Amino acid sequence: MNSEKQWQQPPQSPQPLCRSSAAPGGIDYFGASTGAAAALVAAADCPEAVGAVVSRGGRPDLAGYALSRVCAPTLLIVGERDRLVLTLNREAQAQLRAPNQLELVAGATHLFEEPGALEEVTQLANQWFARYLMEAETVTFGGR
Repeated sequence: MNSEKQWQQPPQSPQPLCRSSAAPGGIDYFGASTGAAAALVAAADCPEAVGAVVSRGGRPDLAGYALSRVCAPTLLIVGERDRLVLTLNREAQAQLRAPNQLELVAGATHLFEEPGALEEVTQLANQWFARYLMEAETVTFGGR
């Protein structure tokens, strides 16, 4: 008897119905490092409640099969000098079906310790969340 486990791709679950924007009051997720994967898995598991996701220096690749089920617009922020994480983010980005964007913070490394780097991350995240909050409010409340 072979005691080695055989790893297989999980059964395909039905693809969630992605809406064009989140309902007002939806949850926005911000995840850093491995927390980015947790935010993306949570967004995939509850697509109707999540408005947007931002990953800062994250490991979205760790979300695995959940990436293709994320409906929320997703911003990936990576330090320009963090080559490994940049490569992993590009690979994960290719699996996202939701609107997404990869932003590089010039001169920044993995922890964004350089002067002004975290401020730029904050600005990018705020703009992303505001953009999708405004779209949700426009779709929901505009032009009755």
